[in-house]
Amino acid sequence: MAKAAKKKPTSKKKPAKPSVSMGRRVRRYAVRAILGVVAFFALLIIVFRFAGPPTTHTIWSESRRLGGVEWDRVAIEDIAPSAVRAVVAAEDADFCGHWGFDMSAIRDAIEDGGQRGASTISQQTVKNVFLWQGRSWMRKATEALLTPAVEAIWPKRRIIEVYLNIAEFGEGVFGVEAAAQHYFGVSAADLTPAQGARLAVVLPNPKERNAARLPPWLQKHAARVQDGAATIKADGRASCFES
Repeated sequence: MAKAAKKKPTSKKKPAKPSVSMGRRVRRYAVRAILGVVAFFALLIIVFRFAGPPTTHTIWSESRRLGGVEWDRVAIEDIAPSAVRAVVAAEDADFCGHWGFDMSAIRDAIEDGGQRGASTISQQTVKNVFLWQGRSWMRKATEALLTPAVEAIWPKRRIIEVYLNIAEFGEGVFGVEAAAQHYFGVSAADLTPAQGARLAVVLPNPKERNAARLPPWLQKHAARVQDGAATIKADGRASCFES
């Protein structure tokens, strides 16, 4: 009699693990990327609180375009106080009174149909140090996010110090020390009030203006800036960055 074939033991299949959907993977990677970018900028803000940025996008791109730039960094103690006040008076007279955004200036700019600028020195510093030039919404949104963080971590004196060391004062001329040497043959510490005011009025259009050869209308503007620098010293609006 033929033996009955033995039945092979059936192996129990483990239930398949639910696969992670592509959408969930994309979201997970996006969150990681965002957190990585946030951590990167947070680290830079902390480092540059104490150390000067080795370069900026603008300085780097202009150096490539021109084959080199004039750029020297100095401590704020080595910049004539009248020159610091002149730049603040010309660019952002309420620098000491806001938290990164000048809301009254923004409202005025909106009412004027966007014909006037409303960027503070804090915003310009963020743009120049961490970002790039241009008017894209991405750049503006990133600037708006970074500015309060810089204001929270950097004192006002540090913000204006960094700004004065990376601002463009002429084609290929960056920082107040290089500008003082380039236009007047003196160090930033030896700038007179009139010279500091002349440097301040070239900032809105540094590629087209020459601090040593201002047209008459800009000479009048520089005189008003010089008066404004004296005013903010007298009324206390320079107290946040003066020792």
